[in-house]
Amino acid sequence: MAKHDKVLKDVFHEPTKGNVAWIDIESLVKHNGGEMHEGAGSRVRFCLNGVRAVFHRPHPGKEAGKRTVESVRTFLTNAGVVPC
Repeated sequence: MAKHDKVLKDVFHEPTKGNVAWIDIESLVKHNGGEMHEGAGSRVRFCLNGVRAVFHRPHPGKEAGKRTVESVRTFLTNAGVVPC
């Protein structure tokens, strides 16, 4: 549980962090009841609380960049998942 809280805090950190592990973001979405589906290439589709989003899995690195983290933050906010 503490791991997911840390990832959520990292996603909502200001200024935006550009070193959040992508696998941790996927795990956070799943932990909150979201679904993940592989798309073409590096695309990953998420659905959480009726909100849908498509992201590109980072490669060759394993960490999401600042723009991706900002998009994930918007997705989570729209889905009603925010830090306490």
